[in-house]
Amino acid sequence: TRIPFKLNQNQALLTFEDEEVAQRLTKMGKHTVNLDQKTTDVKVMPFTVGMGVKFELHVTISGKKMDLSEIPELSIPDEWTREKLELNFYKSEHGIEVVENVKYDRKSRTAVITFLRPGGRVCNIFFLRCTKHPMFVNGRCYRLSVSPNTDVHLKKLQLFSGISKKTILLTGIKETEDDEESVQDMIEIHFQKPSNGGGETESIKYVSKGATWVCFEE
Repeated sequence: TRIPFKLNQNQALLTFEDEEVAQRLTKMGKHTVNLDQKTTDVKVMPFTVGMGVKFELHVTISGKKMDLSEIPELSIPDEWTREKLELNFYKSEHGIEVVENVKYDRKSRTAVITFLRPGGRVCNIFFLRCTKHPMFVNGRCYRLSVSPNTDVHLKKLQLFSGISKKTILLTGIKETEDDEESVQDMIEIHFQKPSNGGGETESIKYVSKGATWVCFEE
């Protein structure tokens, strides 16, 4: 799970391969880190994961339905407009397809056309190739936008928050003349040494100026 987290100035986020290392360093509290022959006292804090959401997004594309938009505003009853849309897609250069139903909304200038058979020629051609389709009304040609009809729903929605077992937050890192990457390397080396209570790391991110958003993985 990837979780966005705002990392502030002079802070670092450090993830270990073994969660016991992170727990041990957190209990120790403070660490004196050597940064290019200068020492700085760094505070180790548990990394609290903010409220997050995890879900699966399922999208189903209909084989029988087609969405239309940009339908022209016609000064005729809605029923007539539905009939013209049905005839427009019933007989076309792509062949004949039996239209089962037309749902038309004048306010949004949209419609949903349902064909009798799934996977018909008209549906396949528009879904795979076309985004526009001509519609002739009273001698004028209008271009309708055509798109697949989709059903979108969420599954396995979960809310979560808590404290990470493998990641620690370092605060109070003093500024140095070294560049950000060099300081990050020195911090990582310190916390990799068993003599400092550390262990193998998976990732580290240090911010020397300003703030940045990082993606924490748990």
